[in-house]
Amino acid sequence: RLGRTAAERSLPGPEYDRLVKELGPRNAKAEFAKRRQRVDGLGISSLSDERRAAYLGQWTAAPEQFVDTPEAAVRSASGLVTAVAADRGYEVADQEQFLTDLSVYHGRHLDGYRSALEVTGRVDRATTEAMRQALLGYRVLFMDLAEEADDDALAAGQAGAAEPARVPRPVAVEAGHPGTAPEDRAPGRRERSKRDPAVATRP
Repeated sequence: RLGRTAAERSLPGPEYDRLVKELGPRNAKAEFAKRRQRVDGLGISSLSDERRAAYLGQWTAAPEQFVDTPEAAVRSASGLVTAVAADRGYEVADQEQFLTDLSVYHGRHLDGYRSALEVTGRVDRATTEAMRQALLGYRVLFMDLAEEADDDALAAGQAGAAEPARVPRPVAVEAGHPGTAPEDRAPGRRERSKRDPAVATRP
């Protein structure tokens, strides 16, 4: 079995903190151990270099598509997250179980993923800014699942930037919606100098 990355061996941050608040420290530890035992039994494996490159190539289209059809871009991004997770060995048919399983090794990205799923569920009524935020939420989890270092997101976070680089903001954005918070870095199995192909889509 493939060894876990340093990020995957760490506690899942906010998700674990939520368990502590809900169940108390002792019960939270037991619940997390139960979740981890289940996930470790799924036989999660890394993508091959070829599969990773293929998924990253597909992801490149999402920010490009967002400019003209943000609804379709958000749906595509949601599907790519699910596809990558399934390819690695996660069971994705039951969404609640899938979220629980993700909490073990990808918990720090779950808040953004949950928000993205909520927006996708009402995408026909969502504002452009809400859809842009959803795409960003999908992106960090996608990169984490693909085990691809996301250097631009790290740089944006360190600089306190309000505008992540790879998701263009359409010219006509609904007024009254907050700006984008900086993203966390999506750590990977290997630190790479190669940037996400979607960097080419900067406006």
